Amino acid sequence: MEAKFQIYVILLAVLAGVALLARRISVAPAILLLLAGIGLAFVPGMPTVELPPQLVLLVFLPPLIYSASVAMSWREFKANLRPIILLSVGCVIFTASAVASVTHYLIGLPWSIGFLLGAIVAPPDVVAPLAIARKLGMPRRILVVLEGEGLANDATALILYRFAVAAISTGMFSLPKANGTFVAIVIGEILFGLAVGWLSLRARHRARDPQVEITLSLITPYLAYWIPEHFGGSGVIATVACGLYISWNGPLLISSATRLQGIFFWDLVIYLVEGLLFLLTGFQMRLLYEKSKAFPLQEILFTSALVAVVIIVARFAWVYPATYLPRLLSKRTRERDPAPSWQASFVVAFTGVRGAVSLAAALALPFALPNGEAFPYRDMILFVAFGVIFITLVGLGTSLPLVVRWLGITKDGRAEHIAEHESEIAARREALDAALRSLDAITDDRELSDEVVKLLRSRHEIRSNQLPDSLDPNGHDVSAAGTALTRELIAAERKFIHLSLRDGKITDETRRRIERDLDLEEASLSNREYRKIPL
Repeated sequence: MEAKFQIYVILLAVLAGVALLARRISVAPAILLLLAGIGLAFVPGMPTVELPPQLVLLVFLPPLIYSASVAMSWREFKANLRPIILLSVGCVIFTASAVASVTHYLIGLPWSIGFLLGAIVAPPDVVAPLAIARKLGMPRRILVVLEGEGLANDATALILYRFAVAAISTGMFSLPKANGTFVAIVIGEILFGLAVGWLSLRARHRARDPQVEITLSLITPYLAYWIPEHFGGSGVIATVACGLYISWNGPLLISSATRLQGIFFWDLVIYLVEGLLFLLTGFQMRLLYEKSKAFPLQEILFTSALVAVVIIVARFAWVYPATYLPRLLSKRTRERDPAPSWQASFVVAFTGVRGAVSLAAALALPFALPNGEAFPYRDMILFVAFGVIFITLVGLGTSLPLVVRWLGITKDGRAEHIAEHESEIAARREALDAALRSLDAITDDRELSDEVVKLLRSRHEIRSNQLPDSLDPNGHDVSAAGTALTRELIAAERKFIHLSLRDGKITDETRRRIERDLDLEEASLSNREYRKIPL
């Protein structure tokens, strides 16, 4: 037990170090974490660390999906529902079928095994690509489509995975029955997820205690995921529905104190979960290496490379027809949603990176069939899944920035960035004007002292003056200089408060209250800071 604890402490230290290195060299942390995990796995004396599939599917996956769903805009998700469904459902099924066909005819795998392998490697992971895409300043719609696909594609893949395992275990498969079950799972999980979201928000609103509310928020994704998963569903769709419901309805029911504390809490949870997930995925290389001695190395490498090529080509073969064919067939679709550029479609097709969910699904395969026979091709599927993750994450992940710059896709992103921040400034000013009108109405209706009204108007003027007039370079430079000087003044206040505490002029309690106000002011500065448009 002590040895395992020490290993996880080492992993946390590596996680922090790799994150700093990734920031310095501008590489997605997931790529370096995977490589670091592989390197650590072969360190002499390092014990083998297995990645329990239940840890990923039942412990790691729910908070990741829930957090991404809450961060997703329901309005943007709904506006891009057609491309999201085409990718998360259509592309996953198409990719799984392509893998099954190619491996059956070129390698001789049984259809059921090929389809199972396809279901495992079909869903792309969005952690690494989105981290790169956001840093590059890509257009908002590409980010929304990729993130929306990442929320739902695991559900499709896991349902297909369950069908394939059941078909192999029983030797029976009915397509009409599978289709009916798929539809029932989707509808049932959506309704259940909405119910969990409604219940969670009401419970948190009644609690009115940040610690209790954050605890309830941590329970919510597991409640939404575990129950449908226990009854044969995926759990993913219910968690996504729950997160989107809370994203849309939460702002008016969640207190400001809970939001401030909850943001930091969930940021840390997701940082640790994602980092450990990729590190532990890399750690599996040692286990796979020890098992690979029973297989010809050339056969493993060929199969992994073949499947990786198939899933990459299949994604391109799906994305372009799915993007342009509906617009060619429907004038209404063409007018309502003009076709994106071929460069934007290329970027969406190129971000087919696979992640830890694929490896967890492979690890979760049973060791034996109900009749006692060994599960066919289990180790081979495990090797191929890891190989595909490595090839796509390192290959596609490292080359994505080059592809994006080559296509010039960030030009549209810069224009969107400018428009978004201009609208944000306008919205902030209009909100302040609405507050000022409300103050005038309150002053007319109530008997307020001049001092109170003067104080409130002063607060309004200070917040209004903090807003830049526009995003022009000169205005940005002035705003940036003011922000930097404000931080220096806050640092001077901190130093003085610390000296006052050492001299015994104030108590620790007083120091903590003052520091909290300074912390909130500094956090507000970071939130209001307008970055330069990415070049």
